[in-house]
Amino acid sequence: MNLRETVSGGSRGRLIRVVGGVIVSIVALALVIRTVDLEAAAEALRNADMRWVALLFVFISLDIVLRAIRWRLLLKPVAEVPLGATFSSLLVGYLANNILPARLGELVRCHVLGDRTGVPRPTILGTVVVERIVDTAVVVAIAALAILVLSVRGIVASAVLVGLAITALLIVGVAAAMAAHRLPGAERIAARLAERPSLARALGRLREGLAVAGRPRTMVQTVVLSIGGWSATVLCFAAAGQAVGIEPTLGQAALLAAGTNLATAVPSGPGYIGTFELAAVTIAVSVGLPEGPALAMALIVHVSTLLLTSAGGAVAFVSGDIAQTRRTIREAGTTKPGATPTDRSQVARPLR
Repeated sequence: MNLRETVSGGSRGRLIRVVGGVIVSIVALALVIRTVDLEAAAEALRNADMRWVALLFVFISLDIVLRAIRWRLLLKPVAEVPLGATFSSLLVGYLANNILPARLGELVRCHVLGDRTGVPRPTILGTVVVERIVDTAVVVAIAALAILVLSVRGIVASAVLVGLAITALLIVGVAAAMAAHRLPGAERIAARLAERPSLARALGRLREGLAVAGRPRTMVQTVVLSIGGWSATVLCFAAAGQAVGIEPTLGQAALLAAGTNLATAVPSGPGYIGTFELAAVTIAVSVGLPEGPALAMALIVHVSTLLLTSAGGAVAFVSGDIAQTRRTIREAGTTKPGATPTDRSQVARPLR
């Protein structure tokens, strides 16, 4: 197979994933429209208490800040990165997730942070993988606890069990990657990688990022910050429920927050449109909440999150480009003729 065929095949695969995701979103929206009283949902939206919606924006902002702090903490063992850099890169990643399918925003934020700090992108990706596994573990734990408290059965409970299995597989995968040099056949793989030094270097840097999972103190702090972030998300659903007058308990809000997040793992269109709403309505019905107001609650949370992260991501993207341009001009102006401009990697130099 030549390069042209490989590229063509990759483009075809991406197109299939995009089209498939859009179809999933359309089907999910169709199911919501068929099963929910849209007039009741519209009425709940019209009568929504905007004071609770304003409080919801505060909780969304708190969640984002805690996640930026957590990412910086995960990066600290390998590079000193300013909080502002992780915060802005995270927002740009959220913006990309809102307009691209398959959670490609995770790769986008790695690229942006690497471009702005000089930290190797594979190393950053390794920390993001660890972050996503911790996130999944915490959200599944929240969902499992909520299911026990609320005595929920059926498809919601089954979905959480699947989440537990996936989390276990992810943890095993990271452990295997960290101990790859000790596994059977490691020497043979190392010999083959020696023939492709660029790939070996990238994999080594990826493993450097994954290695933060082996630092107990870092992981404890990461879990604590994750619990804080998800607590803010739970309060988002509680506030949205109050806004539309259904007043969910904290247990119900926790299951809604966890369940809708797990639903985003299903390939769908940009911004998880459709799958988010279907998951919210399904969970709401399973815990005894009315369908119409539950859809209104889900729409308030979803739209508010998309608006805040998209606006923040756009500002972070533009301001980051402006700052980079100014830095380039300043370096060019202070560099003596014949001298080499300062390497950007000095902004956030990996620690050895």
